[in-house]
Amino acid sequence: MSFSPRSQATRAAILAAARRRFAADGFERTTIRAIAADAGIDPSMVMRYYGSKDGLFAAAADLDLRLPDLTAVPREKLGETLARHWVALWEGQRSDELLIVLLRSAVTNEGAAEQLRAVFGAQVANAIAAVVEDPADAPTRAGLVATQMLGLALCRHILRLPPVVSLDVETLIASVSVTIQRYLTGPLTS
Repeated sequence: MSFSPRSQATRAAILAAARRRFAADGFERTTIRAIAADAGIDPSMVMRYYGSKDGLFAAAADLDLRLPDLTAVPREKLGETLARHWVALWEGQRSDELLIVLLRSAVTNEGAAEQLRAVFGAQVANAIAAVVEDPADAPTRAGLVATQMLGLALCRHILRLPPVVSLDVETLIASVSVTIQRYLTGPLTS
């Protein structure tokens, strides 16, 4: 569907307001009215373009994890590369608070859970499929890597487990890298 420049600007304003509002207030507390007010438009326009709060959330949370090209990374550095990238997404210069909102919301909202599955299912699986020895193992290995990435984010940024929160970034990366490396290059047992 093609939109006029004015419609495209309205859609962009709604999406930007939604990202800010979801990041600040979370899915449950965010309202269509608040997003519309932030975008300077009538709430009916939000519904016209996105259909529902869930539809708007899905559009706002359509994230690019900006995963590195793992084919350009030495095999023995894959785990460290992913761990370093992931920590930067959560808390470095490239951090994206919407990732935390998506993870927090996925626990109680099926739409957010589906969005998280879609983002990870496609992006992590594609990145890992490019570097694993047996393509048949790629989905399992990608799933295991996702458990580490999401588990780390959950414990460090949502549950705020003191031992995990207190780790300095380099120790955290070094510790997690070993497990991610094993998931990528180690044997899978049945």
